[in-house]
Amino acid sequence: MSKCDAMVNGGFMVSEANFQSITQYLQQFGDERRIPPLEQWHPQYCGAMDLVIKANGQWWHEGQQIRRQKLIDLFSKVLWQEDGEYYLKTPVEKIKIQVEDAPLLIVAVDQVEIESVQYLQLTTQNQDIVLADSEHSIFMRAYTDEQGKIVMRPYLHVRFGLTALIQRNVFYHLLNYGELIETAQGTGLKLKSGTAQFILGME
Repeated sequence: MSKCDAMVNGGFMVSEANFQSITQYLQQFGDERRIPPLEQWHPQYCGAMDLVIKANGQWWHEGQQIRRQKLIDLFSKVLWQEDGEYYLKTPVEKIKIQVEDAPLLIVAVDQVEIESVQYLQLTTQNQDIVLADSEHSIFMRAYTDEQGKIVMRPYLHVRFGLTALIQRNVFYHLLNYGELIETAQGTGLKLKSGTAQFILGME
């Protein structure tokens, strides 16, 4: 039997059963922070779930905030981005969710030395550890806040087209590892990580 539910209002709307099936699938990983090979999976699209990742990093399901960090950590392992849309993806089902801004959140940054080379190491709220480099770049992007004001916010490319918002306190910490420079667009923050270099506008 297909895990996908019946058509509702012209589109598929998945049920609590799908939510539970994904949860049960992810239990096999336990507390191990191992990302499954999502790029190798080609499951059936099962429709949309009423699950929203808020701009502040909170996860909400059917109007209720998910407060169990362990559950959020599990779901974040199967986050998938495709053509600008976001999904939870397992070998047998792909379920669309909503993301207000970035699906991940950077909560810590450190400078580490690997083979005598200095790198910036960033950690997500789900304990993903990412070394900034040419494939995991740090960049600025415009975001429209709740008041309709456009602000520039810092992000990190993480995996599978997923980005992570760098929290404000973490960004201030990045200032300790970078150098303020003057560019044609104004003051910028120059960061180096391994052989990669990033220049972030400081509006």
